[in-house]
Amino acid sequence: MFCEEIMREEEINKARAIYYKVFSSFFVYTKDVERYFNLLNLINVLKENPLNDTSANALENISNKLQNDSNVLLLQEYDDIFDNPQTSQIRTTASYYHEGVESGKKRVEMQNFLAKTKIRRDEKQYSDYEDNIGFIFTVLNELCELQVKGNSEYKNTIHCIFESILNEFVDEFSKALYEHESSNIYKDVVVVLKAFIEFERLYLEVSRPMARTKIVPNVIEDDISEEEKARRARNKAMKANGPKNAQDEACPVFVTYDVEEDI
Repeated sequence: MFCEEIMREEEINKARAIYYKVFSSFFVYTKDVERYFNLLNLINVLKENPLNDTSANALENISNKLQNDSNVLLLQEYDDIFDNPQTSQIRTTASYYHEGVESGKKRVEMQNFLAKTKIRRDEKQYSDYEDNIGFIFTVLNELCELQVKGNSEYKNTIHCIFESILNEFVDEFSKALYEHESSNIYKDVVVVLKAFIEFERLYLEVSRPMARTKIVPNVIEDDISEEEKARRARNKAMKANGPKNAQDEACPVFVTYDVEEDI
């Protein structure tokens, strides 16, 4: 019985890692075609065992909408939603939803959680902050995969990142994304994401956060800070340049590891 429970938990963690990898692929901009084709394969895997009927329909829609031979359509929709100054702005950091600033307490919390692992943000390849939703998904994918490989010490870190960071703003972020005027593929991504978040809350025994008063920044709604303008400019430059070489394309372009031994 004990062995069966261990095997079941391992299978659940493998599935969780797949979901986090899929969301990482949707929320981190990269022109890596190999990564895109891997995303298509992972979606087919999830279609075989969806979390519920609603997410099953959404996965089928995603599969039908995505091009089989090119990532151009997905990249264009991503750009229209997250980087196009002519459309509504969707903020992507936990700090923004928590306190109305792009780099705040939640970024510091995320950095502290990362300090307990060997995962680090590769600033040369990825300019978004540590509490950016794409980076959070990427880290959780990495940690779930490490847990599957026997690194049980990351179980608590996964729980803490989900409970204290992702869980706190993912509902508000998802609502904004679903209602965005350029959202098409991402509408169905949100449906799958919401089903998965509800599963994670049950599995990790984390409650849905209480509704709170929406933070309104002390700026004009369409205004962007100089820091945010600089960050977006760096991201635009990286996107225009694309991966530097084949080695960059074969590996995640935004995560690196601290190779120093623990003291």
